[in-house]
Amino acid sequence: QGQLVESGGGLVQPGGSLRLSCKASELSFRNYDIGWFRQVPGKEREGIACIKSSGSTYYHDSVMGRFTISRDDNKEIMYLQMNDVNSGDTAAYYCAVDWYPRRTASAQDMCRRGDFRYFGQGAQVTVSP
Repeated sequence: QGQLVESGGGLVQPGGSLRLSCKASELSFRNYDIGWFRQVPGKEREGIACIKSSGSTYYHDSVMGRFTISRDDNKEIMYLQMNDVNSGDTAAYYCAVDWYPRRTASAQDMCRRGDFRYFGQGAQVTVSP
Protein backbone atom coordinates (compact mmCIF):
# COMPACT_ATOMS: atom_id res chain seq x y z
CA GLN A 1 0.00 0.00 0.00
CA GLY A 2 1.61 3.23 -1.12
CA GLN A 3 1.94 6.19 1.16
CA LEU A 4 2.65 9.89 0.86
CA VAL A 5 4.23 11.77 3.74
CA GLU A 6 4.27 15.57 3.82
CA SER A 7 6.81 17.62 5.73
CA GLY A 8 7.81 21.25 6.06
CA GLY A 9 4.63 22.70 7.50
CA GLY A 10 4.55 25.08 10.43
CA LEU A 11 4.15 28.68 11.48
CA VAL A 12 5.25 31.42 9.10
CA GLN A 13 4.85 35.18 9.17
CA PRO A 14 2.91 37.07 6.50
CA GLY A 15 5.14 37.74 3.53
CA GLY A 16 7.39 34.85 4.42
CA SER A 17 8.22 31.64 2.59
CA LEU A 18 7.86 27.95 3.26
CA ARG A 19 8.57 24.81 1.28
CA LEU A 20 6.47 21.71 1.65
CA SER A 21 7.84 18.32 0.65
CA CYS A 22 6.00 15.09 -0.02
CA LYS A 23 7.86 11.79 -0.12
CA ALA A 24 6.29 8.72 -1.69
CA SER A 25 6.94 5.29 -0.24
CA GLU A 26 5.98 1.92 -1.70
CA LEU A 27 4.69 3.66 -4.81
CA SER A 28 6.19 5.44 -7.77
CA PHE A 29 4.61 8.56 -9.21
CA ARG A 30 6.81 8.68 -12.27
CA ASN A 31 4.43 9.06 -15.25
CA TYR A 32 1.59 10.10 -12.93
CA ASP A 33 -0.03 13.45 -12.45
CA ILE A 34 0.47 14.84 -8.95
CA GLY A 35 -0.81 17.80 -7.03
CA TRP A 36 -1.22 19.81 -3.86
CA PHE A 37 -4.53 20.46 -2.18
CA ARG A 38 -5.48 22.44 0.87
CA GLN A 39 -8.40 22.52 3.25
CA VAL A 40 -9.63 24.79 5.99
CA PRO A 41 -12.23 23.73 8.58
CA GLY A 42 -15.76 23.93 7.23
CA LYS A 43 -14.69 24.05 3.58
CA GLU A 44 -14.06 21.47 0.91
CA ARG A 45 -10.55 20.49 -0.03
CA GLU A 46 -9.42 22.41 -3.11
CA GLY A 47 -6.69 21.79 -5.63
CA ILE A 48 -4.20 24.64 -5.66
CA ALA A 49 -1.36 23.32 -7.81
CA CYS A 50 -1.09 20.33 -10.09
CA ILE A 51 1.63 19.09 -12.41
CA LYS A 52 1.27 16.47 -15.09
CA SER A 53 3.87 13.84 -15.84
CA SER A 54 4.65 15.92 -18.94
CA GLY A 55 5.52 18.90 -16.74
CA SER A 56 2.58 21.15 -17.55
CA THR A 57 1.14 22.90 -14.53
CA TYR A 58 -2.00 24.52 -13.19
CA TYR A 59 -2.31 26.98 -10.32
CA HIS A 60 -5.40 28.18 -8.54
CA ASP A 61 -5.87 31.93 -8.90
CA SER A 62 -5.33 32.39 -5.17
CA VAL A 63 -1.73 31.12 -5.37
CA MET A 64 -0.75 32.05 -8.93
CA GLY A 65 2.59 33.83 -9.00
CA ARG A 66 3.39 32.97 -5.38
CA PHE A 67 3.48 29.16 -5.22
CA THR A 68 5.48 26.75 -7.35
CA ILE A 69 4.94 23.04 -7.68
CA SER A 70 7.80 20.79 -8.73
CA ARG A 71 8.65 17.13 -8.86
CA ASP A 72 11.72 14.94 -8.64
CA ASP A 73 10.69 11.62 -10.13
CA ASN A 74 14.03 10.02 -9.38
CA LYS A 75 13.70 10.71 -5.67
CA GLU A 76 9.89 10.30 -5.65
CA ILE A 77 9.49 13.67 -3.95
CA MET A 78 7.20 16.54 -4.86
CA TYR A 79 7.50 20.08 -3.57
CA LEU A 80 5.38 23.14 -3.04
CA GLN A 81 7.36 26.35 -2.71
CA MET A 82 5.21 28.97 -1.01
CA ASN A 83 6.29 32.60 -1.21
CA ASP A 84 4.71 35.84 0.00
CA VAL A 85 2.23 33.94 2.12
CA ASN A 86 -0.81 35.59 3.70
CA SER A 87 -3.44 34.65 6.23
CA GLY A 88 -5.58 33.14 3.49
CA ASP A 89 -2.94 30.46 3.02
CA THR A 90 -3.53 29.07 6.50
CA ALA A 91 -4.76 25.52 5.93
CA ALA A 92 -3.93 21.85 6.03
CA TYR A 93 -1.98 20.96 2.88
CA TYR A 94 -2.18 17.56 1.20
CA CYS A 95 -0.10 16.08 -1.59
CA ALA A 96 -1.75 13.68 -4.01
CA VAL A 97 -0.99 11.16 -6.75
CA ASP A 98 -3.31 10.21 -9.60
CA TRP A 99 -4.99 6.87 -10.21
CA TYR A 100 -3.57 6.16 -13.64
CA PRO A 101 -0.40 7.07 -15.54
CA ARG A 102 -0.35 9.60 -18.38
CA ARG A 103 -3.98 10.63 -18.19
CA THR A 104 -5.10 12.96 -20.96
CA ALA A 105 -7.00 15.38 -18.74
CA SER A 106 -5.39 18.80 -18.34
CA ALA A 107 -3.65 19.80 -15.13
CA GLN A 108 -6.47 22.25 -14.53
CA ASP A 109 -9.14 19.57 -14.86
CA MET A 110 -7.19 17.21 -12.62
CA CYS A 111 -6.88 19.85 -9.91
CA ARG A 112 -10.48 20.99 -10.09
CA ARG A 113 -11.91 17.47 -10.01
CA GLY A 114 -9.60 16.33 -7.25
CA ASP A 115 -9.90 12.73 -8.40
CA PHE A 116 -6.58 11.38 -7.08
CA ARG A 117 -5.86 7.95 -5.69
CA TYR A 118 -3.42 8.74 -2.92
CA PHE A 119 -3.46 11.62 -0.47
CA GLY A 120 -0.95 12.35 2.25
CA GLN A 121 -1.88 12.79 5.88
CA GLY A 122 -1.68 16.56 5.68
CA ALA A 123 0.71 19.25 6.85
CA GLN A 124 -0.59 22.27 8.73
CA VAL A 125 0.54 25.70 7.59
CA THR A 126 -0.34 28.66 9.78
CA VAL A 127 0.36 32.21 8.66
CA SER A 128 0.44 34.58 11.60
CA PRO A 129 2.50 37.59 12.76
